[in-house]
Amino acid sequence: MNEEGLIFSRQVPDGGCLPLPGDEDTDAQAQALLGDAKLREEPTGLPDVPEWEVVRHFTRLSQRNWGVDMGFYPLGSCTMKHNPRLNEAVARLPGFARIHPEQHPAQVQGILRLMKTLEQALIEISGMDAVSLQPPAGAQGELTALLCFRAYHHSRGDTHRTRIIVPDSSHGTNPASAARCGMTVHTIDSNAEGLTDLAALDAALDENVAGFMLTNPNTLGLFEPQVEEICARVHRAGGQVYCDGANMNALLGVSRPGDMGFDALHFNVHKTFSTPHGGGGPGAGPVAVQAHLQPFLPVPRIVEDADGTLTLDDDHPETIGKVHSFMGNVGPLVKAYAYILSHGADGLREVTERAVLNANYLLSRVREAYELPYRGQPMHEFVLSAEKQKAAGCKAVDVAKRLLDYGFHAPTVYFPLIVSEALMIEPTETETKGALDCFAEAMLAIARECEDSPDVVTGAPHRAYAGRLDEVQAARKLDLRHDPEGEG
Repeated sequence: MNEEGLIFSRQVPDGGCLPLPGDEDTDAQAQALLGDAKLREEPTGLPDVPEWEVVRHFTRLSQRNWGVDMGFYPLGSCTMKHNPRLNEAVARLPGFARIHPEQHPAQVQGILRLMKTLEQALIEISGMDAVSLQPPAGAQGELTALLCFRAYHHSRGDTHRTRIIVPDSSHGTNPASAARCGMTVHTIDSNAEGLTDLAALDAALDENVAGFMLTNPNTLGLFEPQVEEICARVHRAGGQVYCDGANMNALLGVSRPGDMGFDALHFNVHKTFSTPHGGGGPGAGPVAVQAHLQPFLPVPRIVEDADGTLTLDDDHPETIGKVHSFMGNVGPLVKAYAYILSHGADGLREVTERAVLNANYLLSRVREAYELPYRGQPMHEFVLSAEKQKAAGCKAVDVAKRLLDYGFHAPTVYFPLIVSEALMIEPTETETKGALDCFAEAMLAIARECEDSPDVVTGAPHRAYAGRLDEVQAARKLDLRHDPEGEG
C-alpha cells in the first residue's frame, strides 16, 4: 500500500512491491518483473481504494441478498438446506483441491479412491449396477442418461425409437434434455390425484418410444404408488424408464429407484448430499444405470487393478464419450463423499425421515389458509395454491414478496405448471420445529393480510433494500461492470 493508503501492492520476489495502476514508475517496475511479456497499453480503469473499503463494500452487498445461512429458505424442489462446514473443509484439503487433472493416476490415488468409493455408495443408495460421476449438473445427468438410452436402442438396431414421454408435472429440464438429445417429446396429463395417468401412458406407448422420464416423488411431492407397474408397461413397449433424482432426499435409506424398475437416474449430489442447490454452481449430477446400460457410460472410468491400484480406462467401444472435461466437478463430489461418510446408512435414512416429517408438519400448520389442489400425503415437499388469495386481489408472487418482510425467502412460485398460483414449499431436514413454526405463522399472517389489507401484500416488500424490480429485464440485461466514468 502506498503512503496515502489508497492503493494495494503485490509482493515480488526481491521483497519489494509491484504497485498497481496509480503509482509512479508502475510500468517500469512491471516491465522489469515481467520481461518481454505483453503488457496493457491502456490502464485498467479500476478504482484505487483501501482494503477496508473493499471489505465493507462486499459485506454490504452480502447483506442485501438472502442465503441459506441467513435464515429459512423453503425453495421447493431445490433443497436449500444447511451445508455442513466440515464438508467444505474436506474439499479444501490440498490433496483434493490442488491436484492437476493431467497428473498421472499413480500420483492421485487418494482422489481416485474417494471417487471409486463414492461410486460404490451411490450404487448401493440407488439400487443400480454402475455409476458415472462425470456429469457436472442435474440437467447434464439427464442428458447423459438419455444419450445412454439412445445408444442402447441403436445397439439393438432400434434407431426409430426417438420419442420421450414426460408427465405434465415434470421439471422443465426433462423435455429440454430430451430435445437436446435429438428426441421428440410427448407430454401426458397427470390424473386427478396428481400422479401418472396409466391410461394416458398406455396411449402414448408405441414402437417409437425410447423412454419415459419420471420424477419420484414427483414435483408435487407425491410418491408414485404405481411406479413398478409404470416401469413394467414401458418395458413391455420396448422403452427405458428414467428417474429424475432431484428428490432423492425423500428416498435415502428407505427406497431405491433401481428396485422400483428404473433403468437410470441422476443424483443432484450438490443438493442431496451437502451443498445447497442454486447460486450458480458448481454442481455434480452423477448417473446411475442398470447393467444393460453400463457399456454406454461416459469415459474415462475408474478401474481397480489386481494389486489395488486405480487407473483411468478409456477402452469402452460403446461409450457415448465424454460429457464433461476430465472427471467432472470434483469439489462437489468430495463434499458428497464426506456427507455420506459422516451420516452413514442410519444417518441417511434419518435425513429422509426428518425431511418428510418437516414437510408434513409444516403443511398441517398452513393447509387451512391456502388451497391444496392435490390432497395426497406429500413426502419431502408440498405444493399449495394461492387461488384463494388471488380472489382477494393477491397473487402467489405477492405472497412470496411479502414473506421477505417477515424475514423469510420465498418458496418456489408458479411451478409445477399444473397448479395455478403455485407455492412449492420444501422445508428440508435441517430446519428446527421453531423455524417451521415461525414460517407457518408468517404464512398465516399473510393470508389474513390478503383479506384485511391486500394493498400491504401487493406492495411488498417494504423492508427489503430494493422494491419490486423488473425481473425479466434484470435477468436479461445484467449490469455488473465497473464504469470509471460513473455511467454504469
